[in-house]
Amino acid sequence: MNRCARRPLGLRGRALAAALTCAFALLPAIGLAQHRGFPEHALRGLMVVGTPPDISINGKAERLSPGARIRNTNNTIVFANSLIGEKLVVNYVRESNGMVHEVWILNGFEQAQPRAGASDMVIHNYRSGSDAESPPNTR
Repeated sequence: MNRCARRPLGLRGRALAAALTCAFALLPAIGLAQHRGFPEHALRGLMVVGTPPDISINGKAERLSPGARIRNTNNTIVFANSLIGEKLVVNYVRESNGMVHEVWILNGFEQAQPRAGASDMVIHNYRSGSDAESPPNTR
């Protein structure tokens, strides 16, 4: 039993349906193009996480503040212990007492943008004898 009579959409209805379909199809693309706004006083550095809260930025020993937030490239918060040993290009902000309080892990596009502190970064892509893996024992 049909209680409602089916009416054709008509020209306006089809145009509205097409517009809504296009709008919903573009939503994921708009979300991917999200721009993260970093504070003007944020600095750039190469961060290596040791045993949290100990980190190093540009080879200098630093500490994360209590309640520090680290955001990954998707802008979601990650824990420092999941990043142990990784070398990450980041923007960071310090607290008034000098501890690192906010950290943003950068994607390739964000790394290309100029930022204060970027000239202090030294990224090595070679391995020295002490860094190289030792050959297996052949006894």
